[in-house]
Amino acid sequence: MPTTQLSAGDLLFGDFSAEYASTRRVLERYPDGRGTWRPHEKSRTVSELATHLADLPNRGVTVLQTEVFDVGTRAPVAPMDSAKDLLAHFEGAVRNLAAAVAAADFDHLEKPWTIRAGGKVLTQQPRRVMMRIMGMSHLVHHRAQLGVYYRLMGIPVPGIYGPSADD
Repeated sequence: MPTTQLSAGDLLFGDFSAEYASTRRVLERYPDGRGTWRPHEKSRTVSELATHLADLPNRGVTVLQTEVFDVGTRAPVAPMDSAKDLLAHFEGAVRNLAAAVAAADFDHLEKPWTIRAGGKVLTQQPRRVMMRIMGMSHLVHHRAQLGVYYRLMGIPVPGIYGPSADD
């Protein structure tokens, strides 16, 4: 029986599409016009958190298309306060990442990628590892955080890996 050769992206990041579908469901529930709400004075507003979540697939593009990321030069995305805007931004970011992943091969994914703060190296690891951290684990963390915000705001939380208490 012949076997199909998987691309590096399919083999290493085959779960991304399901995770992005779950993230899309969370962003669809965004409470339009309530962007200034925050659970605590030290917390981001709901619009800041949701915007960051919607933009995170672009971090994966950065991992694949640059060698170094300096946290001090990052230009923040202006907070969005509607599900429509968040979803449009997210869908564009996911398309950009899908194209970057499709172009990546194993050799490229083994090359080091660095996060710096000015001249100080914060971390340096192979792109395949940083893709998992920056392209997915970071997203899952903030998606769950946004779910907590929704619960506190009285917004039904969608199921992620099965039904939620609101499904």
